[in-house]
Amino acid sequence: MTAVAFDTLRFVRTLREKAKMSPEQAEGLADAVSEAIQNDLATKTDIAMVRTDIEALRLSTKTDVEALRLSTKADLREAELRLEARIEATKGEIIKWVVGSIGFQALVIVGAVVALARGLH
Repeated sequence: MTAVAFDTLRFVRTLREKAKMSPEQAEGLADAVSEAIQNDLATKTDIAMVRTDIEALRLSTKTDVEALRLSTKADLREAELRLEARIEATKGEIIKWVVGSIGFQALVIVGAVVALARGLH
């Protein structure tokens, strides 16, 4: 752990002279402030560890995004193929219905013509 430039002696003197604290109070407060400063500061090692963690997270996220992109492309292609197959099947059904309707209409027309011809005789 690196030392912080905190002059505890000067801090104690200031507390005793300006705040009129007893030497024990001033020293106790100086120790508490010094300890708090030392415990809360990040060292170069701490910062390097955080940078390493951030870089690992960045690479992991990049890999996850690329995998998702590839997965999505494959899923979209599969869905597209299924949709094309359904469209083809629907086209076949429509053609059957249209041909059937035309055939039925032709039978109705022929029947009507035959009935009309018989009625006219």
